[in-house]
Amino acid sequence: MANRLASATSPYLLQHAQNPVDWWEWSPEAFEEARRRDLPVLLSVGYAACHWCHVMAHESFEDETTAAYMNEHFVNIKVDREERPDVDAVYMAATTAMTGSGGWPMTVVLDHDGNPFFAGTYFPDMPRHGQPAFTQVLQALSEAWTRRRSEIGAVAENVRQHLAAVSGAAGSAGDWQVDVDAVVETLAGEFDPMAGGFGGAPKFPPSMVLEFLRRAAGALGADSRVSHMLSRTVAAMAGGGIYDQVGGGFARYAVDRGWVVPHFEKMLYDNAQLIGLYARLGTELGDRVARESADWMIRELGTAEGGFASALDADSEGVEGKFYVWSPGELVAVLGAEDGAWAAEVFEVTEAGTFEEGASTLQLRHRPEDTERLESVKARLLAARAERVRPARDDKVVAAWNGLAISGLVDAGLLLGERRYVDEAVAAAELLWRVHVPSSRYADEGTDPVRNSAGDVSTDLHTLTEEHPARLLRVSRDGVAGAHAGVLEDYGCVAAGFLALTQATGDSTWLDRATALLDTALTHFRAEDGGFYDTADDAEALVTRPRDPSDNASPSGISAMVHALVTAHALTGEGRYRTAAEEALAATSNLMTKAPRFAGWSLAAAATMADGPLEIAVVGPPGPDRDALEAVARRKPGAVVVVADEARDDIPLLSSRTPVDGKAAAYVCRGFVCERPVTSVGDLAKTHT
Repeated sequence: MANRLASATSPYLLQHAQNPVDWWEWSPEAFEEARRRDLPVLLSVGYAACHWCHVMAHESFEDETTAAYMNEHFVNIKVDREERPDVDAVYMAATTAMTGSGGWPMTVVLDHDGNPFFAGTYFPDMPRHGQPAFTQVLQALSEAWTRRRSEIGAVAENVRQHLAAVSGAAGSAGDWQVDVDAVVETLAGEFDPMAGGFGGAPKFPPSMVLEFLRRAAGALGADSRVSHMLSRTVAAMAGGGIYDQVGGGFARYAVDRGWVVPHFEKMLYDNAQLIGLYARLGTELGDRVARESADWMIRELGTAEGGFASALDADSEGVEGKFYVWSPGELVAVLGAEDGAWAAEVFEVTEAGTFEEGASTLQLRHRPEDTERLESVKARLLAARAERVRPARDDKVVAAWNGLAISGLVDAGLLLGERRYVDEAVAAAELLWRVHVPSSRYADEGTDPVRNSAGDVSTDLHTLTEEHPARLLRVSRDGVAGAHAGVLEDYGCVAAGFLALTQATGDSTWLDRATALLDTALTHFRAEDGGFYDTADDAEALVTRPRDPSDNASPSGISAMVHALVTAHALTGEGRYRTAAEEALAATSNLMTKAPRFAGWSLAAAATMADGPLEIAVVGPPGPDRDALEAVARRKPGAVVVVADEARDDIPLLSSRTPVDGKAAAYVCRGFVCERPVTSVGDLAKTHT
């Protein structure tokens, strides 16, 4: 029998809709039920592609005895961290504070006001490696709630005060202009010179730090460490098992130092960023990986409505990685004896295996000279793999991650000469504006569906957007928006995507939409010190208002906002956007200096803002001359570039920019102060970056 989750938008919650656990979604009603029954709240947070979430669900949440105990002694709430990043952020901060580490599934027990007094991650169904069984944990917590309520209250109050202090400390401001040499020194000390990347296992793709290094390389040309850290890492990742050598796209992280064995789920947010990063490298490796990954993302994450799904699961047929790994015998069965043996050598597939039970991930550390044979082998393996049982897909559309996908596809489309990628980006952006910004369609029809907190579809959009028209909704599925409000990263990433489309298409509609979102964020998310909170001032109040400046696998809300604000200033000349960007960046100064691995996107912005960004208007009749100027302009790190036939006022950077003697010309500006226009590629290439 289905529980309350049956009407949810989230695929992760729907995975638990048939559990015998009497789950609630996060809601005031759930906490009221806890008060009525005088029970603690058990909060379980995860996401659809999470392997250990599936394990705990199978072991505990699908077990009738465990579920009966949970239902009797707790009010149980299930949250999709990707749908409610605000809830996840608050209680992950509590979990790391209380246990020293975090992860998913996250298990937190709360009092009636939402204050946590116990936290952990995965708990097994039986005692294992010194870890108690989940039922033992539940029994101890229930007993403590019944017999030692005052102790629980003291713990909850201490944690609440800690969370409030951490949120306040996140806004400590300094100088936004960082010492790039010192940052590089810190990163070099954490760099893995043998395997690339930073730190040890597990290793996550450091996309944002690598983009900082790419942008800083020009200013630190004499420091060979910068280019080495960048080139070594992108090559190691692209050659390792973390990269899908057959189908394209990266897994979420590698469990080992050498990028050999991934944790096999493939996330939109990772690949969206990596597509752009590799495309911007301007190398044969970068072009190939960007193209393969963009094709994979469109093919396997694209939705019928034009957006991109969130993730592919790690498991198929209940086994992690089964869809992706190969044995030598399987290669021979698909390719024949000669090509099978050759492929085993090329992809480092051994009898012992690099993964589990004699299976290997595919690696491509050294690209063979016979590329035609390689491509034939890859195509046949891809076709054979398509016959396997596919991993499940989390098909909800997350606004922020689709914003990242738009930006990545725009970069790949423009830099690789693949206009179809830009077309895909436009389709995703149209979906976001049509479905995730309710006011965009209220004036026209008022008939597109939005799902309210009870899971019912409503067409009454006026109450959602009466005062502030550009309010984002976080997720949609099958073209129906969920009720959850967008958070700061949604506004920053979507605005950045729209600004990328402004540059790619010359359509000022995207500039208008982007600045509308930025204006909403400046009104509702701004903090007193010039930084930003992660939730709006009129959002649901949690035990603390989350404010985390650190990048994780995707940009923090504040770093995403800084990039969008800087680009908006470059296109419009409106100083308030630049001022807001500088003030927000100053609020992250301590993080950039002390922990640069977790501030890569803020550092990339700081590197560009130190002497820019370059604002380049390429104006003139279509043809080879204009194309050549555009190509050089778009390769300048961090540059904001627009192209038009003639001067236009709807995009201020194009205002009064005219061709020179009828020929295409490039205007290179900073802060809307422009140098003499140039008409030759050579002169543009020499422009200071």
